[in-house]
Amino acid sequence: MPHFVIHALDHPNALPLRLEHYAAHRAYVESAGINVILSGPLQSDDGDMMIGSLFIIEAESRAQVAAFTAGDPFTIQGVWADVRIARFHKRKG
Repeated sequence: MPHFVIHALDHPNALPLRLEHYAAHRAYVESAGINVILSGPLQSDDGDMMIGSLFIIEAESRAQVAAFTAGDPFTIQGVWADVRIARFHKRKG
């Protein structure tokens, strides 16, 4: 089954909004019925602030990953400013 990467960057100054919707985001990721291989927040260079999200997803199609992303509370509530999805060829790990 193919792998995909989701690289999502937050809107500037979105940290309060991210924290407000974090529990809903986590619940969605856990219950969305898609195989999340790896996920976590992107951080500022100093590690002090979350600035986005990164996922590696195993899915049948890019469309399935796009639907997953569209339903995420961070998308719906306007946390993410830029979301990119790319197919990923896993070589190690």
